[in-house]
Amino acid sequence: MAASIRARHILVEHDYEVKDIQRKLEEGTSFEDLARDFSKCPSGQEGGDLGHFSRGQMVKPFEEAAFNLEVGQVSEAVKTQFGFHLIKRES
Repeated sequence: MAASIRARHILVEHDYEVKDIQRKLEEGTSFEDLARDFSKCPSGQEGGDLGHFSRGQMVKPFEEAAFNLEVGQVSEAVKTQFGFHLIKRES
């Protein structure tokens, strides 16, 4: 089990926004470009990059989803008190 991982995310307010972003990903738009264009999180300006983090540093639903992804995999929508996240595990 990884002690820390690196991930990116895209944060939006509504689940319908997630579906639109997922469609754009399937069409070949990069996760990083979509984060810059749509994410409500300041990390969006960095392509959604959250850097490395360990268990206990993120809210529980986000952490569980991120640590369960394979490297390079993008999550389904993850709801937290901040909104809806798409998470991409980088390492």
